[in-house]
Amino acid sequence: MVAGWFAGDGNDFRLLGTRCSACASVFFPREDTHCRNPGCPGGELVEVALSRRGRVWSYTDSRYRPPSPYVTDPELSWEPRALIAVELAAERIVVLGQSVPGVTVADLTVGMEVEVVPGVLNEDAETTWTTWHWRPTGVTA
Repeated sequence: MVAGWFAGDGNDFRLLGTRCSACASVFFPREDTHCRNPGCPGGELVEVALSRRGRVWSYTDSRYRPPSPYVTDPELSWEPRALIAVELAAERIVVLGQSVPGVTVADLTVGMEVEVVPGVLNEDAETTWTTWHWRPTGVTA
């Protein structure tokens, strides 16, 4: 995953975005060069930890193996994953991500509360690549 997009562990795990000091627009993925708001005169971009919880704005499932540069072993069977677009009300943005393993589209409804948690994108004998997942609140899997 991309360095600087998230930090922390367990309950301290957060996605990291940036906020423009001039217009207060929040960006994720982070923006480090200029404010993307076309009506903004531009301001300093400051790193901000995004809300841990949001509401499902939309969702679907991935029924295909993603293409490169996604790391995947073509010898292994492909397991569909739910993809969730989550609205973070305080930041006024929608962030896309996978559900935690075991949560399918049958478990999701628009408007339900979810929280961001650390997840594993890929691992080998030397390295575990971490990403974020969305988990319905109250689920401990």
